[in-house]
Amino acid sequence: MNELNPKVDLYLEDGCGRCDLYKTPECKVHTWHKELVALRKIVLACGLKEEVKWSFPCYTYNGKNVLMLGTLKDYATLSFFKGTLMKDPYKILEKPGKNSQAYSLIKVTDYNDVLKDEAIIKSYIFEAIDIEKAGLKVEFKKNPEPIPEEFEQKLEENPELKAAFEALTPGRQRGYIIYFSAPKQSATKVSRIEKMTAKILSGKGFHD
Repeated sequence: MNELNPKVDLYLEDGCGRCDLYKTPECKVHTWHKELVALRKIVLACGLKEEVKWSFPCYTYNGKNVLMLGTLKDYATLSFFKGTLMKDPYKILEKPGKNSQAYSLIKVTDYNDVLKDEAIIKSYIFEAIDIEKAGLKVEFKKNPEPIPEEFEQKLEENPELKAAFEALTPGRQRGYIIYFSAPKQSATKVSRIEKMTAKILSGKGFHD
């Protein structure tokens, strides 16, 4: 098993720190703590390097992002960066939203299911590693509205933001793109993107 990262220990102890529930019993990380610990053990047994990126446990192969652990209100998640390229023989992968073009995730709601399905979960992780070894890339469909370069960069820097944006309806995506594209100055575009990031992460549209 690969080396444990102390930053992930802190994540499991305190939470991700991205909301007001940080270090409180109500934090979603605590709700799904047992499931996250079990998933972490399985992932590390597959030989991936454990890191923390965007405040979440992220697992890499030769510097390439393969998957992340996370939580939502109703489940814990094992999210694959190139999940749409995976075969999914057991039909357990789901898109975070119908417009997601790269991410797919496994939803986990029961600790005992993690233990029971360990071999299956490992097979998915090894396939994701093989995809990175082969250098496969997701071919993205272009949005009808050109995405400003500043926003493209933010999406590449923050996979969580990218997944959240892809999960939005086309209309909501278009609303943000138009808003971000309007200013002539790059600094103003960046400022608008930063102000709207939390709203995108919460799954809301520009006018919501």
